[in-house]
Amino acid sequence: MPLNSSSDNRTISAFTSKLTPAADICVGLAILLVVLLSVLGNGLVLLICYRRRKKMAGSELLCVNLAVVDFLCCVCFYPLSILSSFHHAWLGEHVTCVYYSLGCYIFGLCGMFTITAISVIRYLKTCYSLVYAEWLKGANIRLVCCCIWLVATVWSSFPLFGWGEYVPEPYGLSCTVAWRRYHTSAKDAFYVICSFACFTLVPVILIVVSQCRILYKVSRFSSSLSSRGIRNNLRHSEKRLSMMFFCISLGFVIAWAPYAVVSFISIFHNEHWDMAPEGFVFPALFAKSSHIYNPFIYFFFNKTFQRELHCLLLSCYHKLGGNRVGVHTATGHQAPHPIHIQLQERGCDQKKIFASSHDRTHSKSEPKVKVTHTCNSHVLGRPVYTCWGSTSKNGPTISDKNPAKDSQPVSI
Repeated sequence: MPLNSSSDNRTISAFTSKLTPAADICVGLAILLVVLLSVLGNGLVLLICYRRRKKMAGSELLCVNLAVVDFLCCVCFYPLSILSSFHHAWLGEHVTCVYYSLGCYIFGLCGMFTITAISVIRYLKTCYSLVYAEWLKGANIRLVCCCIWLVATVWSSFPLFGWGEYVPEPYGLSCTVAWRRYHTSAKDAFYVICSFACFTLVPVILIVVSQCRILYKVSRFSSSLSSRGIRNNLRHSEKRLSMMFFCISLGFVIAWAPYAVVSFISIFHNEHWDMAPEGFVFPALFAKSSHIYNPFIYFFFNKTFQRELHCLLLSCYHKLGGNRVGVHTATGHQAPHPIHIQLQERGCDQKKIFASSHDRTHSKSEPKVKVTHTCNSHVLGRPVYTCWGSTSKNGPTISDKNPAKDSQPVSI
């Protein structure tokens, strides 16, 4: 698929950066920061959703789908843009340009459609729950996710068959749909106009209208309860949930609005548009930042997400910490019985004392073993060594006697 140029020199220059080398490095570092934050945040979201997969509601699958879109887009495509920025030219030229444009356009449409579906489904649940309660279940939500990916993939593949084209951006370090092909042919004009009207303008209108209606409904319901003197915990949680989805939708629209406006203006400029390359760079970088907002919004508004993240961090900490066993051999003046055994677990809240003895069939002269469970890191000035699986199923019985003596290990 040839580029929109008439000579080889012009084709090569289309993949060359129009920015200064210092600006190229700054662009690469900015995209690298977006990738790192997105992979960390959306990776945690996916991990938490996997841990609580049996408790998830059907509508939460759309949030998972959105996290998958942000995670895969940053992992599969943005590294190519980062390397090209450090190289001061687009690597791979036409082949990688089509790969990058196709992938980013698919994931961009998936993100747009997913947020639109979240807004519409939240609107139906909030305002018409009795009518659509049976329809808005897990199987239908999965069907919606499959349709989102299917429509985005089919529409993004049209430029591969002559309806539109994927070309480098004006600043040379990214690739996108050739918006200026509006003047080339009727097929290209149809693709460009439909991309903006059906796949940008209509979803944005649905998102804005749905979220405004949801906020109006929730605030009106809260006011009616307050006027009657009714306190309802569900009212507060519904408000937080509505604000969370409102912020997700608003953040996505605001992030992509500058890029959409610049692209829309470029449609009607057939000849060279005298605009600084930075005028295209900043909207593109601002649009890429949309991948990092959602995990922070989840953490701020969703109490369930906060608890799950807290439990995940604690489980990782305890897996790294584990249980500890300390063994100390006493000298003659310390105790008549020379061996001290101490169990220790990190992060324990209270001290526990365990004691075990031999069967009654043994002689009374045989020593009894008492094991202390404390949070001290040393036994009589000596370090305690870690050991995995230090507790046994046939473990000792619990004794709560003499709690004041817990600070010292008990001798055999």
